[in-house]
Amino acid sequence: MAEKKQKTQLAIIGAGPGGYAAAFRAADLGIEVSLIDPKEHPGGVCLYHGCIPTKALLHFADIREDVEQAQRWGLETGELKVDVGKLRTWKEEVVGKLTRGLGQLTKSRKINYIRGKAVFSDTRRLEIAQNDGENFTLDFEYAIVATGASARELPGLEFDHELILNARSALELKEVPAKLLIVGAGYIGLEMGVIYQAMGSEVSFAEATSGIMPGSDAALTDVIRKERRQLLKDVRFNTKVVGAKKKKSKLAIDLENKNGKKETATFDKMLVAIGMQPNTKGIGLDRAGVQINEQGFIDVNEYRQTNSKGIYAIGDITGEPLLAHKASHEGRVAAEHIAGKKTAYEPKAIPSIVFIGMAWTGLTEEMAKKEGRDIRIASFPWSASGRATTMGAKHGVTRLIVDAETYRILGAGFAGKNAESLVAEATLAIEMGAVAKDLELTIHPHPTLSETIMEAAEMVYGQATHALKKK
Repeated sequence: MAEKKQKTQLAIIGAGPGGYAAAFRAADLGIEVSLIDPKEHPGGVCLYHGCIPTKALLHFADIREDVEQAQRWGLETGELKVDVGKLRTWKEEVVGKLTRGLGQLTKSRKINYIRGKAVFSDTRRLEIAQNDGENFTLDFEYAIVATGASARELPGLEFDHELILNARSALELKEVPAKLLIVGAGYIGLEMGVIYQAMGSEVSFAEATSGIMPGSDAALTDVIRKERRQLLKDVRFNTKVVGAKKKKSKLAIDLENKNGKKETATFDKMLVAIGMQPNTKGIGLDRAGVQINEQGFIDVNEYRQTNSKGIYAIGDITGEPLLAHKASHEGRVAAEHIAGKKTAYEPKAIPSIVFIGMAWTGLTEEMAKKEGRDIRIASFPWSASGRATTMGAKHGVTRLIVDAETYRILGAGFAGKNAESLVAEATLAIEMGAVAKDLELTIHPHPTLSETIMEAAEMVYGQATHALKKK
């Protein structure tokens, strides 16, 4: 039987936020596109098992927190109860609506969407194994690798998705454990901790470093520790999981701190959130001549080209930061370069958000110091913000990092309720080359959290309207 063959101008492997953004942009520019992914619709891990379901559940957690706070202020309600079945259904409805919408946009753009897996056989051909069992080869002029990343496992402790979970299996909400140990107090671990605490779990953390959100601005994480005292009441810092055994329907987990002290603690489940690893294996990159660096990622240039002519790579597979919006931007750059447009990937700032009240963009204080920059830092406490006070967000802070000579905005950080709503303005300011005076002279609406950016900018030059610098 003759081998089935197809041809396409552009083949994109992976239909997550990077892959589908690249496909849509390429199709809009008149390029013939084949988009390959096992899922029914585009969306990738972000929409199916990551960003979107997590944020849907965090919104539920936020509402519960708001109600509990309002009860202290005078709202009279009965006992709050959680129907996990209804919550799961709502989360799945959100995911279904958004992924179906992407499926419709794919059809409307006449993109050839192939449900299956793709493996390079050489620099211009893919072997496609479709979900329905049919295989064929796909010849291409250009290819974009957008296969993303997956959760790292603890050495010797594989995910069984029953007792040892990753974020994906934890989001399935099969049941709510009475006692949950989260390994890793980074953004995934903290967000999942908030979700499970809101559903009724007693949450504990084991973190290998000395603090939450390793590498982040201490002024921001200090706010989180104050605002999230209940969540972080049981954190074992400088501690690693060195073993775990099933004990009836629970886990006996062996923990060891930096001094070698060991303990065994019993939990109903363990959620491992110790980082991500790029999905470079099993897709034939070696046969396509694509080089992988020592960290396991694919090196790319400013156009997102790999070392192999005609093959591009975008998103998590190209390295930090592993963020959906970074992948989408890279995808559009790659598509435009393939179409012959003048373009390049050169962001001055990429915003990062932990959706429990923390966001930052541009340079952090530590990054600026490592680069040897002479900087000024202006911090405005939310205790002096009218809007933050009305929200009960008394521990929040807005920080601006500016060049000491030019006052150009280099970075910004926010901590407190709805911090994510502020980071876009600061990112735009950095991209536009704004100085602190531009933010100071921009009239911000009152009363809003956005005023804290204006007042932080005022503090760069002296004193803010609603706060005094310590002398």
